[in-house]
Amino acid sequence: MSSKRIHNFAAGPAVLPVPVLEQVQRDLLALPGVGMSILEISHRSKTFESILAETEADIRALAAIPSNYRVLFMQGGASLQFSMVPMNLLGAAETADYIDGGSWAAKAIQEARKVGNVNVAASTKGERYGRLPAQAELKLTSGAAYVHMTSNNTIEGTEYKQLPDVDAPLVSDTSSDMFSRPIDISRHALVYAGAQKNMGPAGVTIVIIRDDLLERAATRKSSLPTMMSYAVLAENNSLYNTPPTFAVYAVGLVMKWVKAQGGLPGMAARNERKAQKLYAEIDRTGFFRGTARKEDRSMMNITFRMATEALEKSFVAEATAAGLDGLEGHRSVGGIRASLYNAFPEEGVDALVAFMKEFERRNG
Repeated sequence: MSSKRIHNFAAGPAVLPVPVLEQVQRDLLALPGVGMSILEISHRSKTFESILAETEADIRALAAIPSNYRVLFMQGGASLQFSMVPMNLLGAAETADYIDGGSWAAKAIQEARKVGNVNVAASTKGERYGRLPAQAELKLTSGAAYVHMTSNNTIEGTEYKQLPDVDAPLVSDTSSDMFSRPIDISRHALVYAGAQKNMGPAGVTIVIIRDDLLERAATRKSSLPTMMSYAVLAENNSLYNTPPTFAVYAVGLVMKWVKAQGGLPGMAARNERKAQKLYAEIDRTGFFRGTARKEDRSMMNITFRMATEALEKSFVAEATAAGLDGLEGHRSVGGIRASLYNAFPEEGVDALVAFMKEFERRNG
């Protein structure tokens, strides 16, 4: 069987940096100085406590996280956060505002409504989420418990370039663009992200929560299932139960790789360059058609269509055969989607652009 790596354009779990995979391979049998696999070490051991602390320190340094925020390592993905956010932060007599800019925001709204009162501040669902809601469209609730947004939409290929201006605590699902560019944590009250796009493998979710929201969550601790309480997780330094030890270790390796690439500014420059190469080809002749409004285009998930679904199926099949994998659009919308997360190599974008030119030459 060939061990040659192909180009993985999948929306997640996503491509990981090759140096990280090589380090994992070396440590898989026995961590240096420990004598057992990273898969085997106890989460109560000094070794893992050191890994956890170092991973958190690197996350804090990369994002310049202020001291009045806690970093939690959790399980359940962003989908569990759709429930945990309102369970911890939305009181019985309160309303939470949600900005409905994509399919994942719609899922977050659905879960929040099971917990309490939700106001959809704006929605572009009627436009198939081809753009993000504008600031002027937001109908925000005075005294809202929080405002929830999704910073990047993997399915529709849109991404916020500027944060919405809100008075209530801002909660953001940043799963698909976290650490792909600088983030101003101080503008947020809570940020959460499944790691499997830009930060590591599937299995761990990063939650960054401000102390005042943690205090609010603590008042509801007794009424929540233990594992659904931010306060419990914070009190136990993310070690109330066995955390996803391997995934945390891998996130730590990825954070060191990100630092070596110039940190978040370096990642942003790299990701912008990759995305612009692909968008330039999409816009070149009209044979390919981008689906997101240009002002809202994502650097992470680039979505486009062709004249017919049959042509798109041929494109995906031929691309896969050429070693360009994972280009199918999400099953709910179809089309083509190229995900260019942090570790996706620039030469992969060049290979896709060359393939697109040749495909158009033969089919245009």
